[in-house]
Amino acid sequence: MHPLQGHDRLVFLKPLITDPRIEVGEYTYYDDEQDAAAFQERNVLYAYGPEKLIIGKYCAIASGTKFMMAASAHPTMGGSTFPFTIFGGTWADRTLDIVTGMPSRGDTVIGNDVWFGYGALVMPGVRIGDGAIIAAGSVVTADVPPYAIVGGNPATVIRKRFADDDIERLLRAAWWDWPVELVTEHVRTIMAGTPAELERISAQRATTGSSATR
Repeated sequence: MHPLQGHDRLVFLKPLITDPRIEVGEYTYYDDEQDAAAFQERNVLYAYGPEKLIIGKYCAIASGTKFMMAASAHPTMGGSTFPFTIFGGTWADRTLDIVTGMPSRGDTVIGNDVWFGYGALVMPGVRIGDGAIIAAGSVVTADVPPYAIVGGNPATVIRKRFADDDIERLLRAAWWDWPVELVTEHVRTIMAGTPAELERISAQRATTGSSATR
């Protein structure tokens, strides 16, 4: 759970998660100077409904990043947004169908190799593409394309990290799906190489794998 000896503020999330509505990929970590191990309880908010939070592999999540789930929504179709239903009794009897009939924004899905800056907030139903960067303090209210840098409230695209053809190369390479031994072998290229180099390694891997099955 604590991959860095003597640094309890950093945890791999996958071993921590017990809620079946939360899925986290290998090597995704969370850093928090207060209580990193309480991510599930403190950073996934209003997870009362069936909607899932799905986070990919190799994501870096800075302290204070929070994920707002769909159960946080209040009814907005009438004159009041007050959540009468949650207080039970006659209020619940007379309004439960309103709450259960509300449309859901669905699952929140985070890709692989996404970097969240300090204090980012992700709203319900958002989808964030592979390789994206979420700037510190951002409020993400809409989908984020792969390899985009977004920031602000609401978060907007500041720029793309790569040209479109290079983004396609990176998505085809999908290095996060390589065996960890291959990741280790090519870790320098993953960190500092070009998209074309990563695509070439991925293609070689596919060719080697095909040959091995013959």
